[in-house]
Amino acid sequence: MRDLTEAQRAAGHDVGIICDSITGGAYEAQLFAEIEDKLTLGVKRTPMQRHVGPGDLAAAWRTYGIISELQPDVLHGHGAKGGAYARLFGSLSRASRSRVARIYTPHGGSLHYDADTLTGKAFFAVERLLGRATDQLLFVSDYERRTYEAKVGKPRPPFRLVHNGLRDSEFSAVRNLKNATDLLYVGMMRDLKGPDLFLDAAAGAAQQLGRRLSATMVGDGDDKPRYRSQADALREYIEVTFLDAMPAREAFRLGRIMVVPSRAEAMPYIVLEALAARKAMIASAVGGIPEIFGTGSPALIRPGTSELAERMVSALSDEKAFRAMMPSQAELKKRFSADEMARQIEDAYRATLQRLS
Repeated sequence: MRDLTEAQRAAGHDVGIICDSITGGAYEAQLFAEIEDKLTLGVKRTPMQRHVGPGDLAAAWRTYGIISELQPDVLHGHGAKGGAYARLFGSLSRASRSRVARIYTPHGGSLHYDADTLTGKAFFAVERLLGRATDQLLFVSDYERRTYEAKVGKPRPPFRLVHNGLRDSEFSAVRNLKNATDLLYVGMMRDLKGPDLFLDAAAGAAQQLGRRLSATMVGDGDDKPRYRSQADALREYIEVTFLDAMPAREAFRLGRIMVVPSRAEAMPYIVLEALAARKAMIASAVGGIPEIFGTGSPALIRPGTSELAERMVSALSDEKAFRAMMPSQAELKKRFSADEMARQIEDAYRATLQRLS
């Protein structure tokens, strides 16, 4: 989001961000503070709960008030809740003034639910209804497009695939610290991202290798105390250091083999950032991650403990050979450029506004 808003600002647009104020911690607050003064429409943070609940009514009312005050030409909602707000409030705004382009980018969210469950059926029914109030869909991975079609149906509005991208400065190697740990996890501390799988697999790998392993886990989340307890129970096999969220390139220095053990993903930036920094990585073959590595990559595993432990053993047994199996920098830079991402999204905005005029 920061990269996109920076590119849009540089192109001469008036840009603002409306987002949740309760997710994340001091690091996220710092990131917003760094860009707030640069954005003409500022950064507006208000409490929004992740899951559907009674608090949504108050959050929706506050968000609608902010949107009414800003009067944007384009409302681009990211994720299920952001997408719902952008489309509902964009539609309400049309009743009192000129048309607003209502753009939606799914980021997992409701798409993670099983289509055979009552919850899944309810969410997908809502998505189908909101499709009538959508002017443009932007998917960050082909996986999300396929999932949307399978669970929600063929998109009613025009849609495009626009991969996430990185700035040129991010395509440079990060050197490991001399005391870097064997393994590294960077991400939210919640089960969807697989911290529990990381810990159990690391303990299993240690037993196979016949030595105690070291690991660093960087990130914040309500479940962090539970993972600390899990690590304490496994301290015979692994020594784990827990750290709060920090800039990704600082975190990359702390461990030699990066692990992304997610149970579900969309198109995670952390994978792109780590590969651009020339990190050796093991990642779950979920969501759009295989689109980054390419099919058949030895870096990819099915989510779970046993296969992850085996791949950890393989990577740690010959780190140089494993690192050589990562995607080439030239190919990554060609396919995942922040400038190209911003250009394609701006083209989508302009095309949508032209259709509405």
